[in-house]
Amino acid sequence: MNPRLDTLQPYPFEKLRALLAQAGTPPKDLRPINLSIGEPKHAAPQCVKDAIVGSLDGLSVYPPTKGDPALRQAISHWIARRYNMPAPDPETQVLPALGSREALFAFAQVVLDPTRTGEIVVCPNPFYQIYEGAALLGGATPYYVNSDPEQNFGCDWGTVPAEIWARTRLLFVCSPGNPAGNVMSLDQWRNLFELSDRYGFVIASDECYSEIYLDEAHPPLGGMQAAYQLGRHDFRHLVSFSSLSKRSNVPGMRSGFVAGDARLMARFLLYRTYHGSALSPVVSAASIAAWNDEAHVIDNRSQYRAKFDAVLPILQPVLDVQRPDASFYLWAGTPGPDPEFARDLLGQTGVTVLPGSFVGRSVDGVNPGQNRIRIALVAPLADCVEAAHRIAAFVRANY
Repeated sequence: MNPRLDTLQPYPFEKLRALLAQAGTPPKDLRPINLSIGEPKHAAPQCVKDAIVGSLDGLSVYPPTKGDPALRQAISHWIARRYNMPAPDPETQVLPALGSREALFAFAQVVLDPTRTGEIVVCPNPFYQIYEGAALLGGATPYYVNSDPEQNFGCDWGTVPAEIWARTRLLFVCSPGNPAGNVMSLDQWRNLFELSDRYGFVIASDECYSEIYLDEAHPPLGGMQAAYQLGRHDFRHLVSFSSLSKRSNVPGMRSGFVAGDARLMARFLLYRTYHGSALSPVVSAASIAAWNDEAHVIDNRSQYRAKFDAVLPILQPVLDVQRPDASFYLWAGTPGPDPEFARDLLGQTGVTVLPGSFVGRSVDGVNPGQNRIRIALVAPLADCVEAAHRIAAFVRANY
């Protein structure tokens, strides 16, 4: 067996299940409301459903490893529209993927060199657990950069020592961020590109929340967009990852893309030839329909905006919580230890949230997720409002 499997830590939701088993039975008159998992609950768009039904003959066809040319073209055109830049080359700079999760993990295996020891993968802290798992199973050591509440929960990459950057092969960034919904600025991107040029590491930009933003007039800056604005028209050292799961409410479809540096994309395609993660023609047809339609995405954002507008006035008097730049999460401070808060909240109110320390690691004795919870506003509006009232009552009764 692969001994590196033993280096993996329990997934946050495994830890959550073990914790909540101690919660006791919530009051029977309170319907359970689960706000712990970032799984979209809004309806999938009709155009996607129609495309699936209309392309079922694709079940009888092997999918091409490189992806349907029409899908690569649709993704390329979407990038151009969304980020106000020339379309990347669909032949060399775009590759469809089975969602961003699979692609993020697989790409790390492409970048990391198993023949070398001491390689480092830098990632934000807290973080999406795939970053850590991909690093460990690729034989590298994760290096965590704590988020800073004083910087809107962004990371100060300047705190990373030069000797760490010199050993770094891969940097994971997430903007909009999970769990805090913060967005990187052009200056932050400029700094990372300069570091990448100096030390030669690759940047993997996880942008799966890019289309869930609250200000319709100011969509979040993307990695490729930042590169283009800074004159890096070849996107050197950069690949961006996106997904339809959150944008189009189709997490079960497993469809996204990787785009960026053509040299890196060629190596990734070679890996994928053997890895075997091509999209079904049925999923490809549905994905084309989704990337070509923005009406359902605008409606999706309006639904999340209504939830933030309704929930924040209820929670802000009792918790340290602010409106994020993007995503559908609230990253809320708790008046006591986050695991106990989440456990007792479920036992007393039937509301499930995710302890913040479960998605972070302790660095120099500090876990930046400590005394915070992640609240995913994915349930229907009425359920989110009801959950917020229960949380507020719980805080007032216990703290």
